[in-house]
Amino acid sequence: MNSTALFSKTPPLKLFFLASIPGAVSMLASALYQTVDGVFVGQFLGATAFAALNLAMPFVIINFSLADLVGVGSAVPISVCLGQKKMEEANNIFTCACLMIVGAGIVLGSLLFAAAPFLIRMMGAKGAFAELAVQYLRVYALSSPVTTIIFAVDNYLRICGFIRGSMFLNILMSVLSGLLEFLFLGVLGFGIWGAALATCSGIVICAAIAFLPFVRGKALLKFCRPRFHGRMIRQILACGSPNFLNNIAGRITSILMNVILVRLGGETAVSVYGILMFADGFIQPLLYGMCDSLQPAVGYNWGAGKYSRVRAIEKCCFTASGILSLAAVCVIALLPEQITRLFVAGAGADTLAMSVSALRLFSLTYVTRWFSFATQSYMLAVEKPLPASVISVSTALIFPVLLIVVLWPLGLTGIWLNFAGTSVLAGVLSLIVLGKLRGELRRPDVQE
Repeated sequence: MNSTALFSKTPPLKLFFLASIPGAVSMLASALYQTVDGVFVGQFLGATAFAALNLAMPFVIINFSLADLVGVGSAVPISVCLGQKKMEEANNIFTCACLMIVGAGIVLGSLLFAAAPFLIRMMGAKGAFAELAVQYLRVYALSSPVTTIIFAVDNYLRICGFIRGSMFLNILMSVLSGLLEFLFLGVLGFGIWGAALATCSGIVICAAIAFLPFVRGKALLKFCRPRFHGRMIRQILACGSPNFLNNIAGRITSILMNVILVRLGGETAVSVYGILMFADGFIQPLLYGMCDSLQPAVGYNWGAGKYSRVRAIEKCCFTASGILSLAAVCVIALLPEQITRLFVAGAGADTLAMSVSALRLFSLTYVTRWFSFATQSYMLAVEKPLPASVISVSTALIFPVLLIVVLWPLGLTGIWLNFAGTSVLAGVLSLIVLGKLRGELRRPDVQE
């Protein structure tokens, strides 16, 4: 589909269904490999391996977050440049960003491989528990240079109008990763390293396919001779910082949570926390996909001065995010036992009781989570990285750490309530941000 016509002329509601629904399905499919990973590891390798996976996962996500910084950070200025008809500048940002992601993957992957044993021991893990976590993390570290670019190229495909292609590619990635993981764990009997190898193999194959339109010159964006300069790099880092800070701050919080959980409840508490994260890993991609897939359209129209169209698109985004989140509240609150058994097949009475209680408290998160999520995406799309970063870091780190202290007397119950409390505080902060920027966001359209 011609992205210029799609972004500038399609009615906002129709645009939402054309871009946002496939985007949500696409992000869900790309995130499902983590859910499949957890299910297969829990079913085939047991509770200790499942806990080890959850212990290593924050570092795996940190590994991808640097690429996400550049990928998302470049997508926003590329969209704005296209709206301003600056094709040469858009192509240069695209080319430089791809090179930056590969370079970052080499550096961070090397560091994580070398530091894996220390990082896992630092979290309090010992023996087989620690060894399994190190094995899992090191496979991701080795493949970092060729896997971390997958989420960035997904953004570039959508900017170029390959919305359905992006969706089908993400579905293919999940299916490939799932099939390979079943083969490696269920048939060949590989250890936890086989789970990571399956996922990384699926990502590499799909990343190669994703770049075909760009290599063959069939996409709106094209590779060119890269021209790095300070202003462009600062712009990429500024626009990508909200997502990056969210990922990093969120992983720091996860590491802190895991350290506390290991001491308060051992492997069982870590496993329950993992179940909550996998449940979130099903809902958050839907929210992220809906909001993120509209960012190219919002950025394009913001760059073109069509501010009323920006507001109409965002209205659809906020409404859909709220409906989805309230549906998530109902599903998690009504089916906690079924969700638990999906990840821990032979869950004992203690594990089941802890998980059911935790999931019901956790479900309250989505009563308000949608509002801060949509606001952060809105701010990023219109080149307001500072308020987006404030919401991001507050949601992922500041509010959770504050509530750990406030809710500490409640023990594990306080940990499970932390998510809902953070969501409420983030919603209030987002309302304040929108109020302060109300005048700028309601500016009249630029007349052509």
